[in-house]
Amino acid sequence: SEDSMRVTQQFISQWAKDILLYDKAKARVNPAIESLVEDYRRSLYVHAYEEYLVERNMPKTIPDSTVQQLYELLPDRFRLSESLVKGLLVIIPTEAPNQKKLHQWLSEVNDTKEDIKAQAMDNIEKYAYRYASGYELFTDKWFTTSQITSNTSIEQNELENRLKQTGELIEIADSTTIYLLQISQKALQGEAMPIEYARPEIEELILSRRQVEFLQKERERLYNEAVQ
Repeated sequence: SEDSMRVTQQFISQWAKDILLYDKAKARVNPAIESLVEDYRRSLYVHAYEEYLVERNMPKTIPDSTVQQLYELLPDRFRLSESLVKGLLVIIPTEAPNQKKLHQWLSEVNDTKEDIKAQAMDNIEKYAYRYASGYELFTDKWFTTSQITSNTSIEQNELENRLKQTGELIEIADSTTIYLLQISQKALQGEAMPIEYARPEIEELILSRRQVEFLQKERERLYNEAVQ
């Protein structure tokens, strides 16, 4: 009970000090601050109301044709600053067994025959579970080179250079670890972004422009209603 009383008294004391300081400030500080406070208050209300209007009334769906149109209209905007990869990464100790088998399975990951591909993936996952110190499967989404190298000892520049070479399997080793990157798709630094990778940025641009136009129309509508 004593602790509770002490906390309560501290709270009351702090509240009183804040009020007293506020009253003193109002009496001594330039009255122009009232105008600034009112402007800020108005801005908060307007911003909150605009967010409400946008969330409630502005269309959010963007057709594929619109995305494609902007993608083609601004080719230089959607250039890759670093390479992209789809595939899988297996990290194994240098002394890991059956590495020839692992290489074979990795080469079969991109096979056109689904049964061979499925069996290879199953073998790789079982191998990774037993021997790998790291395993990342990203065949259905793009990874940047910085994402791939972030938790490894691979240098990003080295990976960028290796990606420019032909071949679907990149092997990089240090004294204790072997990194095996099997590539199913890649887009190199400086090339155009794949449209599915660029889509979130394109949608953000379209929605941002749409929001400006939508709010301008809302302001005009409110003004015209008020005039009438």
